[in-house]
Amino acid sequence: MENEIKYYDKMMKFAIKESKKALELNEVPIGAVIVKNGKIISKAFNKRENSKIATHHAEILAIEKACKKTGDWRLENAEMFVTLEPCPMCAGAIMNARIKKLIFGAYDTGSVNRNLLSEILNDTGSNHKCEFVGGILEKECKQILIDFFKSKRRADK
Repeated sequence: MENEIKYYDKMMKFAIKESKKALELNEVPIGAVIVKNGKIISKAFNKRENSKIATHHAEILAIEKACKKTGDWRLENAEMFVTLEPCPMCAGAIMNARIKKLIFGAYDTGSVNRNLLSEILNDTGSNHKCEFVGGILEKECKQILIDFFKSKRRADK
């Protein structure tokens, strides 16, 4: 259990590094990494504002890179680490990519349905289930987002 927590923390720190890249570009600072067999196979951060493409969330971009790298749309036995609880679109992409486990940092407290992530990742009609764990390095992940939105509100005044 202790080794698992250390591993989660280590990989989440890579996702946090990605979120800081988004921050430098004035994007909502969310970062994601995908790991397979203990090795990072893709990294990404939000690029929606700069690309002007609605689907350019960190999770989607990380999945696309991982699929290209592995040459397969199935990312079985892969784990995704992301700094914020995924939105429904990203949760659906995680399921479609057959990612085995999702580990996220901060909870999305603005979510309308607190059980939505569980409903998507554990859909009884699906032949795939995705385990998930939240709250890994939660304070760090959350603080980056809080600071970003505070600075946005100050700039808007």
